[in-house]
Parts: sequence; structure tokens; C-alpha cells
Amino acid sequence: MNRLSKIPAKIPATIVTGFLGAGKTTLIRHLLASAKGRRLALVINEFGDIGVDAEILNGCGDLACGAGNIIELANGCICCTVADDFLPAIEKLLALDPLPDHIVIETSGLALPKPLVKAFDWPAIRARLTVDGVIAVVDGMAVADGRFADDPARLACQRQADPSIAHDNPLEEVFEDQLLCADLIVLNKADLIDLDEQRRIKAEIAARVPRAVKIVPAREGKIDPAILLGLDAAAEGDLAARPSRHDGGIAHGHDDFASAVIETGAIGDPDALLRQLTEIATRHDVLRIKGFVEVRGKPVRLLIQGVGNRLQKSFDRPWRPGEPRRGGLVIIGERGLDTVSIAKLLARAGS
Repeated sequence: MNRLSKIPAKIPATIVTGFLGAGKTTLIRHLLASAKGRRLALVINEFGDIGVDAEILNGCGDLACGAGNIIELANGCICCTVADDFLPAIEKLLALDPLPDHIVIETSGLALPKPLVKAFDWPAIRARLTVDGVIAVVDGMAVADGRFADDPARLACQRQADPSIAHDNPLEEVFEDQLLCADLIVLNKADLIDLDEQRRIKAEIAARVPRAVKIVPAREGKIDPAILLGLDAAAEGDLAARPSRHDGGIAHGHDDFASAVIETGAIGDPDALLRQLTEIATRHDVLRIKGFVEVRGKPVRLLIQGVGNRLQKSFDRPWRPGEPRRGGLVIIGERGLDTVSIAKLLARAGS
């Protein structure tokens, strides 16, 4: 008998979507720290196979964040592999004893949320789960910098170099689809932009979304769980109100993006590494950098997080006894990303 048929009651699920580096993992970490006894289970989907987000959440030290309640999907696009990956993940969570009170699903930054919401309408899932809400996390600084705005001149140059490019800005396409599916939009990193810019961004987002969706500003993803959970949207029954550029059978692929995992040796100067990564991100128009690095003489891992050429570092957790001190960074950019040159530049950082 399918395990799904044995579960006695529906469990709410929240889908957290948002473009690369918007702050989804930070928001979820804060949610876990504020769970107040509520049993949460997580499905983490990443673009890049070293599991940075799941590692961050595994190391949070909160009872609601136990490793047994976290399932990692490293295929890069849960929206494209719903049947193969999502259903087995849900079955594992529904086999937990005790059952979770709430399931939180973090999509990768390049995933579209609507196909995932559609999966909740499958009879085997709909009887046991409901989409409490879709939360779209937005990087306020990235919007302010015009990262998701169409650039006709740039697009024309891309098409001249590659005639197969027939669509608009792929970043804008993914970003808009994530907004269109949302029940709540979190304008993250609001502390980095002034109030006038916040109002402009909110108006820009509202103009993209044809229905009324609340936009909440946040700093470092700190939002009261009472705002994020309990939306009761039942989104699986409201698909028509969530338009997508990919409605009508238009395929969604990731040919517009490229990624690489680059191993790093031990470094001596974290500040020098950050300067090197900033130069790399600027020179190669990198969208996202994240990963862990060993610092010589330090018993703790160095966590690197970067969006565009905005990078930051922090010490994450001690290396565990017997754990290989192997550093690695996920580098994500648009198609044509010169990962060979980037790897060579990174090799110099550790020398």
C-alpha cells in the first residue's frame, strides 16, 4: 500500500521560492529558530551538488532543524523532476514518526514554483497535503540594480552572437514566474535600500502581478512565522490565478544558465579571497557564489555567500572530527560562463 494512503490528516506545506541569492535559506533558518515547538520538515532543492543550503540548515543547532527532517534534492530544478524526486521525498517525510506539523519546501533559485504547486493537485497528494502558501523572496538590491529588467541592447548583442536566443531576459522570465505564483512576497535586504526605493520596487512588483499580493519588507529574512505560516491559500486549487509564461505546454529549461562546483584549497587570508571573488563576479557577470572554504589555522569553516558582486563571509561551524576539510564553491551564471578561467583565478587565491 502507498504510504500516502496511511496518513490520517492533511499537512500544510509552504513553498519558498525566489531567485538565486534572494535569501530563501536565511529566511527558513530564522523560521526554524522561531518554530516554538512546531515540528517542521524541510525539502531543500539546490542548483549545484555540494549541498550548501542543506548544510547551513543542518548546522543551525535547533531541534526543529534535525537532519532526519531534511531531505536534499540536488538536481537543480525540482519543477522539472516533480514525479521522480518530489513524490518520493514527500513519502519519506510522511513516514516520519511523529509526523511533521508543517512542511517547508525551498526551491532552487532557477526553479518555477507553479509545476510544484500543480503536483499537490495529484489525487495521491491532495488527499494528504495542501499548499498553505507560496512565499516569493525578492532580493531588493538586485531589483534596484536592474538585474531583472529587460535590456534590449544586451539582448540584441546576445542574439547576434547566438541566433538561437529567441526569448527575453531569462533572469526576468524566472523572476516574474516566481512572483506570479506567490501568495506573499518578502522584499528581503530592505535595509540596504532607502524607503523611496522600496516604494518604487513595490510598485514595480505590483505592476507585474495581476492580483493583490501582500509585499512585506525584511532584513536578513527575519519575518514572524505567524506571517509566513497559516496563509491557508490552498494554492493547488487556485492554479488559474497563478499565470506563468510556461502555461500551455511551453517547456522550461536551464540552457540559459551554467554552473560549476570548483574545489578550493586552504587559504590564509579570507579578505583577500573575498576581493578575488568580487573581481571574478564582476569580470564574469556571475549571478551566485556560495560554498565553504578552509582557512589555515582555523578550526571552523568559512562560509562564502555572494549575489552578483556583493559578497560576504562568516565562520559557519567547527569542522567535525574526521571530516575532510575540503573546500568548494558553487558558481552560477548565464550561458557561456567561463568556468575554466574562474577556476584558474580561484587557484591563485589559495596560493
